[in-house]
Amino acid sequence: VGTVGAFAEKTSGDAAAFSSAARSVQQKPADGRPGVDIKPLTNAQSAALASVPRDGRPHTAELPQVGSYRVTSVHVADGTLLVGLPTASVDDTISTLVLVEVCVAGAGLVGAGIAGAASVRVALRPLRRMARTATRVSELPLHSGEVQLRERVPERDTDPETEVGQVGAALNRMLGHVGSALAARHEGEVRLRRFIADASHELRTPLASIRGYAELSRRRQGGGAGTDADPESGYALERIESEALRMTALVEDLLLLARLDAGRPLERRPVDISALVVDAVSDARVAGAAHVWRLEMPASPLLVTGDEGRLRQVLANLLANARTHTPPGTTVSAQLALDGGQVAVRIVDDGPGIPADVQERVFERFARGDASRSRNSGSTGLGLAIVAAVVAAHEGQVEVASRPGHTVFTVRLPASPAGSGTSQVAHSLATPG
Repeated sequence: VGTVGAFAEKTSGDAAAFSSAARSVQQKPADGRPGVDIKPLTNAQSAALASVPRDGRPHTAELPQVGSYRVTSVHVADGTLLVGLPTASVDDTISTLVLVEVCVAGAGLVGAGIAGAASVRVALRPLRRMARTATRVSELPLHSGEVQLRERVPERDTDPETEVGQVGAALNRMLGHVGSALAARHEGEVRLRRFIADASHELRTPLASIRGYAELSRRRQGGGAGTDADPESGYALERIESEALRMTALVEDLLLLARLDAGRPLERRPVDISALVVDAVSDARVAGAAHVWRLEMPASPLLVTGDEGRLRQVLANLLANARTHTPPGTTVSAQLALDGGQVAVRIVDDGPGIPADVQERVFERFARGDASRSRNSGSTGLGLAIVAAVVAAHEGQVEVASRPGHTVFTVRLPASPAGSGTSQVAHSLATPG
């Protein structure tokens, strides 16, 4: 059904003319039985059909308003017969087949991708477990103190027969070595800390004896009846006493640092930091009369929770550092303020400043900035290290920022809830000395 046909007689002089040309059209009568109706071709359709070569081979012809046909010619006794079938159904079938193939191929690719992704995820599960183990290890505080490095890759991920298992086993061996090294380091630190504490404690008694005997000898030499004072011996005794005092201060500082390193708990009670700052500046003014001292205080007192004696030492060390390492005439300001939930104490001076390469290690023990900071200046080299240790024990922070003409040491301590206590004396010292 839908066949196109044409017949050209041999006697026809016009090769493009057909004695008859028509196409069959399927009909569906009312009784339900199919039928075929023959419809003649139009002139345009006949002309398109006449252009088909009559060589007996199939050719494709486009008939206007009808579509594409596959036409072939057959020579008969009275002329030439052209018969063609429509290609619409074949084209639809091919298009449907291509669409089905594309859909099947796409679904296959999607399925293969999902299966591949699932397979990769399953294969990478051991690596994800190793990554979680490494993440937990990276979150441990490994820089100081006793470290319990118990994290390990699960046993099921250490199969030596697989590449992933080999990585897991190697990671476990590495964690074991790191744990052993950390344990050895902590043990060495504990032994050194215990030695320093014991040595410092034992040295306090002989140093006190040396100071006592030196002072007694100096007094006898200088105040004995009927005796002539020996200037050289007196000077030697004074130097012995001075160095004994300095050695005692060093031993006390070492003992304090050893106790802080050991984590010995400090006294915890509300402390009026405003009063401590006032007292520290008053003492510094007496000790460094050649400097200009300023005090900037808030209108109301500020409280922190901590050890009053150790906090006094922090302030005294910071002010002594500013006094010792700046020339006479330098202005030193002690500023106290509430910064968020922290109490900020700033010691500011307009001295020559601290070299940039020294600022990174200024809180290290026995840190020396330059030749001017000699060991004969009365400093043990542990003052700022004690500041950092005491502030850390109070869960605070200490930092320094310095350039020529402006150096700031900032101590931040957690503020205590407001309580009783006043600092009326603060205002009387707020003017420069």
